[in-house]
Amino acid sequence: MPDGQDIALPVPQDKGRDNKSLLEHAYKEIEELIVTCQLRPGSYLRIRDLQDMTGYNRMPVYQAVTRLASDTLITIRPRQGVQIAPVDLPRTAILLKLRRDMERFLVTLACEKSSPQQRTLLGQISQAMEEQSASMSLSTFNRFDLQIDAQILKICDEPFLEYSLRPLHTMFRRIGWIYHTHAKPNQDLADTVHGHLGVLRAVLAQDAQAAAKASDRLMDFMGATVNAIERNVDPKLLNVGLELDTA
Repeated sequence: MPDGQDIALPVPQDKGRDNKSLLEHAYKEIEELIVTCQLRPGSYLRIRDLQDMTGYNRMPVYQAVTRLASDTLITIRPRQGVQIAPVDLPRTAILLKLRRDMERFLVTLACEKSSPQQRTLLGQISQAMEEQSASMSLSTFNRFDLQIDAQILKICDEPFLEYSLRPLHTMFRRIGWIYHTHAKPNQDLADTVHGHLGVLRAVLAQDAQAAAKASDRLMDFMGATVNAIERNVDPKLLNVGLELDTA
């Protein structure tokens, strides 16, 4: 079985033995806490708080926080601890334009570079996603989304793309979470699942033009989610600091 072919999307049972593994697991767990707003946007914490929440010791948590700070998902505040980045909707709208161009380039490149083995893996992910689409939870969708992003980046095999897109993926995964839990809590996942499947099918067909169009449609959907959040979500949910300003 090739690397990454676990379509079941398991949660790691072992937190890892070496420093690199510990860092990766700590990063992923804190990232998930940010995406699902368990770490509230704009809130302040200590490194110790994150240690208690994740179960890791100080070094991997500190290293993960440093990486998340470089991703602009966390801000390190001397003598105040760390702050979870608020959801800045005007900035998000600007970054969506950047992501649109980068994603279009990424999926076009994936069409050109994918091997038969890699397309087989993407096909398995696509099939599993389609089979579960009718009853898919938001958490399950996010795990699929993570795996799709990882596999397409692996196909393209360009570290610059990974370093640039990784924080954007996390930012918009949080946007999606807020959209489905607060802006449109009763709306199913059909549109976003269909959008991701459209990209996968085009890459599987090695149709670069169709992949670019499918990617643009997905970015259009993301733009609609940002607009819905702006209209329907209390700004205090996007930045807890506003609660203090109005107290």
